[in-house]
Amino acid sequence: MAKKIFSGNEDINKTAFLNWRTEKHENIGNMIALAEGFLSSAIELAKDCINNNSDKKADMLIFPILTNANHGIELYLKSLIWTLNKLTNSKFKIEGSHNIQQMFQTVRAKIKNYKDDEWLKHFDEQNIDLAEYIDELFSLIFGDGEKDNMDFSRYPITNKYENHFYVDSLDNVKIDLENFVERFEQIMEVLDERTSYFFYEELKGEW
Repeated sequence: MAKKIFSGNEDINKTAFLNWRTEKHENIGNMIALAEGFLSSAIELAKDCINNNSDKKADMLIFPILTNANHGIELYLKSLIWTLNKLTNSKFKIEGSHNIQQMFQTVRAKIKNYKDDEWLKHFDEQNIDLAEYIDELFSLIFGDGEKDNMDFSRYPITNKYENHFYVDSLDNVKIDLENFVERFEQIMEVLDERTSYFFYEELKGEW
């Protein structure tokens, strides 16, 4: 019988622990931990492709790179929404499905409601890279007016069995990996800082 996947290695540095960054009663904190993991993995995979892409592995890995990047953003935004809902005594927890454009606007509205226009202005200034990325992404993936096609990097087709934008394109659809790393390192730094601030400082008072 093969060694179980969910088992440790004798060398602790060759073992991954699923529960070292999560805690039983820290729902939002656990979301933040996973958000960091997904966005970090996207950046690290992109860096690995930059370091050596002689076998053109980037053309395969770009799909999990984008999936992890977008899911990381989603988790950060949902963590922010949940935190701001607690801070405003809302009956809601997480709002939104997978549409990061809608979630980003929800976060903006909740920050303005919880704080004021100056706080929102500061948040917008910090998140220019994120806002520009979301606008660029949705200009490509928004479908028939009802579906945002956020699954474009997980499947080559929509749930209507239509090809996603890159499959039918006559021109090459390209991503500059160096630019991706630079932009997403900045996006992650700001999202992590803002999410951690509202959760640990405003909500828990631990800073």
